[in-house]
Amino acid sequence: MEITKEISIEDLIEMVPASVKYLMEQGIRCIVCGEPIWGTLEEAAKEKGFSDTDIEKFVTELQAIANNTDKQSENKDKIKRINVNKLDTDK
Repeated sequence: MEITKEISIEDLIEMVPASVKYLMEQGIRCIVCGEPIWGTLEEAAKEKGFSDTDIEKFVTELQAIANNTDKQSENKDKIKRINVNKLDTDK
C-alpha cells in the first residue's frame, strides 16, 4: 500500500488504523463523532497550517507505520501457520 498526500483521510484510517493516533499527536483531528473527516491528508494538514515539507514528513512517517503494520500482520500469519503445523505433527 502506498500513502500519498492525496490519500483520503477515510482511506488512510481504514488501511492504517494506527494513523489516527499519529495524526492526533501531530495536532490533526482525523475523526469527529466517530467518523473520519472529509478530504485528503494534504487538505487536513494545510488546514492546520502545516507546510509542504511537514506534509511530506507525514507521508514518509505514515508509510513507515503502514509498512510496519504489514510486517506485523505477516508475522502473525506465520505464527498461526507454525502453530497449526506444530499441532498437526504432535498428533
